[in-house]
Amino acid sequence: MALHIDYYASLNSPWTHLGAARIEALAAQHGASMRIFPVDFGTIFAGSGGLPLPKRSPQRQAYRLQELARWREATGISIKTHPKFFPSSEALSSACVIGLRETQGDAPAIRLAHRVLKAVWEDELNPADRDVLAGLIGECGLDPKAVLGLGDDPRWAAMREADTAAALARGVFGAPSYVIGEDIFWGQDRLEFVAKRLAKG
Repeated sequence: MALHIDYYASLNSPWTHLGAARIEALAAQHGASMRIFPVDFGTIFAGSGGLPLPKRSPQRQAYRLQELARWREATGISIKTHPKFFPSSEALSSACVIGLRETQGDAPAIRLAHRVLKAVWEDELNPADRDVLAGLIGECGLDPKAVLGLGDDPRWAAMREADTAAALARGVFGAPSYVIGEDIFWGQDRLEFVAKRLAKG
């Protein structure tokens, strides 16, 4: 049976960004297909007992910053701990990613999602700005006008709601989550376990 990863991502999550290149590399190494779901983690937190960042305790917020610095050093990714445009609205960017996934395939959808994350966490750009997003789409080798037009289709927002409900029903509660069969791996710090699971076939 072919290996497949369902990849539940937040286009605002530094942890999703830190794992982005690594999950792509693992999928390629093991010949696994991968489908991205840029779901609404605000809804997922509300449905699973989680809290959005501003509502977390000062202790948890402070620890998050320490961990971001540690993982920045460990991965060599020049992530900003306080980027200018965080959080950025995911409405249009996620619609574009889902529209690409459904009409052009998984690879371009993942490419755009990862470029959006890099824009927020490394480049301090705002993907919620239509002109900025157009530039990111172009950098991915895609047609900005066509992809933005695709993103304007309301069916993708509806599909995101459905994907979000399905993620909750499946047991997903945090970003990123990598799901292989019945196994859920939450967090880029669990990629070692993802690798072991993929090696099993």
